[in-house]
Amino acid sequence: MRRTKADAEATRQKILSAAERVFYAKGVSNTTLEEVAKEAGVTRGAIYWHFANKTDLFLALHDAVPLPQEDMVAQEIEAEAADTLAIVEDAMGAWLVILAADEQRQRILTIMLRTNYDGDMSEVLTRHKELDEHHNALLELAFSRALAKGYMQDSWTPTSATRALHWVMLGLCTEWLLFGRRFDIVTEGRDGLRRLFSSFRTPPAARPALSTVS
Repeated sequence: MRRTKADAEATRQKILSAAERVFYAKGVSNTTLEEVAKEAGVTRGAIYWHFANKTDLFLALHDAVPLPQEDMVAQEIEAEAADTLAIVEDAMGAWLVILAADEQRQRILTIMLRTNYDGDMSEVLTRHKELDEHHNALLELAFSRALAKGYMQDSWTPTSATRALHWVMLGLCTEWLLFGRRFDIVTEGRDGLRRLFSSFRTPPAARPALSTVS
């Protein structure tokens, strides 16, 4: 019987779902492709039809979950919106809401945090670094525009603000996912973001007046 593209995609998704479950339960390094095939109810050959190896399979899972910066409203930042700090803060808070409600995203991010990226997995780390560089460039652009418009205190640089935000988001997600979800990531996370962005912002009275066009 001839397989259709829809059949092939259904099989691929079945393999990805199985890999997610087994990687989450056993860890990536302790999982074999035979175990993934058994969990998916397919042959090992079916896995190799879609994925070159375990690293390729893990990369597909990695790419399934956007990082926080990917959920930002990039077009608004690139359109030079007036308050880019508000755009970034709102987007980060919204991403925490998505994470708290999306169990699949929680599992995949947990797998990523637990994985040892030595050896064959170094390719995943390289991909992650490339994405990080792209996202950090977007954040630095947002902070640069906020600084140029007088919305951000000059005690911060775009690079230092980007790093601080990255560390806060990474710390929030790591502690919440790996240590029992022992706090409300949305409420406490948004409060932490509010405090961080308050340290970024120039007091309203010190901001330059916006020019008007008559």
